[in-house]
Order: sequence, then C-alpha cells, then structure tokens
Amino acid sequence: MSIHSDNEENELIEENNNQENANDSENMSESSNNSDLTEKLEKEKDRYIRLFAEFDNYKKRVIKERQDLLKYSDKEILESLLPVLDDFDRAINELEKKEDNLSVLEGVKLIYNKLFNTLKERGLTVVDVKPGDDFNIDFQEAITQVPSPDESLKGKIIDVVQKGYLLHEKVIRYAKVVIGN
Repeated sequence: MSIHSDNEENELIEENNNQENANDSENMSESSNNSDLTEKLEKEKDRYIRLFAEFDNYKKRVIKERQDLLKYSDKEILESLLPVLDDFDRAINELEKKEDNLSVLEGVKLIYNKLFNTLKERGLTVVDVKPGDDFNIDFQEAITQVPSPDESLKGKIIDVVQKGYLLHEKVIRYAKVVIGN
C-alpha cells in the first residue's frame, strides 16, 4: 500500500503543480490583457485630446477669419474713394495758391474733412511720409530714383507723389515716392 499511496501522493502533487501553472498562466494572460487594454486606452485618450485640440484650433481660426472678413469688408469701397481724396488734395492745393477764392477753399476743405472723417471712422488712415524720411518698403513704393542734391538724402525720400493709406494697420495703397540716389 505504501507504493500505491506514494504514487497517489505524487499524482496529487503533480496535479497541484499543474493547477498552479495554469493559474499562473491565467494570471499572466490577464495581466497581458490588462496591459494591452491600458495601452489601447492611452492611445485613444491621446487621439481624443489631439482631435479636441485640432477642433479648438479650427474654431479659433474660423472666428479670426470672420473677424477679418468683417474688418476688411469696406476695403474695395475705400480703395475706390482714394482717387476722390487725391482730387480733393489737388483742388485744395490749387485753391490755396489763389487768394480770391477763400470761401470756395473753405467749402472744399469742409467737404474734404467730412469725407475723410467718415472714412477714418471705417479704419482708414494716411501713411505719414515726408521728404527727408528714410525709405520704408513696407509702406512706400519708389516710382523713380533721382540724383540726391546732397549726401544726406541718399536712400531717403526726395518727394511724395501720392499719399499712401492703411486700413486697420494693413496697407491698401502704398505711398508713391521719389528717392535719392
């Protein structure tokens, strides 16, 4: 009986070992499944966060584009009125030369100021350019170069041929200038 009982004991021990190995492999597969699920969850979280950020950027871009569209919606109308402002400037310059038309000059100035103030309310400003200023390619267009009368005017503005204008800090017409060479 002892041999038989020893065999039974060995079988029981082997069975216990097999069960423990099976439990260990089940635990290992569960932990690998958990790590796989955790990894997938992290990937999905990352994807969600990126998608949300992308959508948020899209919303901001659309809002900015809408604001710019409204801000610069008057651009074409204002550009078409710039020659009228130029004509007013020329008329005022000619009327100032003659002293017998002071009442006409005052009337023209009133109309010009009213028109210019209305356009200014819409965001129009004049590019401030004077002879002797440095040439700035961001706001001015050189239409010609002439020999400068002295060395201090080289690369500087000699004459302003046409005024430049900004619409809300954006150039809608560059000032046309003559620069010294």
